[in-house]
Amino acid sequence: MLVSPFTYYRGAALAMASDLAATPDSGVTVQLCGDAHLSNFGIFGSPERHLFFDVNDFDETAPGPWEWDVKRLATSLEIAGRENGFAKKERSRIVRRAVRSYRVTMRELSSMSMLEVWYAHLDMGELLPRFQALLDPKKTPSVWRAITKARAHDSHQAYEKLCYVMDGEPRIVNDPPLIVPVDELVADVDPGVVVETIHTIINSYPRTLDSDRRHLLNQHRFVHLARKVVGVGSVGRWLERESRR
Repeated sequence: MLVSPFTYYRGAALAMASDLAATPDSGVTVQLCGDAHLSNFGIFGSPERHLFFDVNDFDETAPGPWEWDVKRLATSLEIAGRENGFAKKERSRIVRRAVRSYRVTMRELSSMSMLEVWYAHLDMGELLPRFQALLDPKKTPSVWRAITKARAHDSHQAYEKLCYVMDGEPRIVNDPPLIVPVDELVADVDPGVVVETIHTIINSYPRTLDSDRRHLLNQHRFVHLARKVVGVGSVGRWLERESRR
């Protein structure tokens, strides 16, 4: 978090929430993303393999004033603009356009039915033609890398990276401190007790799901468990750096 103002900002969602708690709001409470900064938006593939643009990090989701997500996003645009050498007028224009886009979109959604709002999305297939002239591969290579990665990313790719096979069964790799299998975490506890506890938790979970999702979950079985440290730019990467020193 000491690398730059933006890396600090990315890891300081709680600190910002504490600051915003003392500011005025309209009294409208929503389920916040909680960490709606610039880097937590991206491109990902749907189960139907369509590419969408959306917020993709909900570690800090919590009920709160709707203004907090908007303020966090707008502030991240200002800070990122400074780090990338944008002039003050350019940063101001970017922030104003972002909050204006939010205002216009909310006005459009307010005239739609609940189901229409529920299924509203930003399909990259529709967005790319609109912004093709602005997305020169030579000037915006990171955008095209993200699109290519999103198209290629799927559960099979994650499986190949995170698992290996032992005695005919998949096992999660041991890559401390980022990934630690449950066997290593509770080495002093009877493995049978651990497995029984995990099965109890897993077996209770389907009761919270709709029938179609319950049916899908029932096609799978528990094999292995591990703790994975997450958080790009914060605790995950910090631990990774420390482990290499």
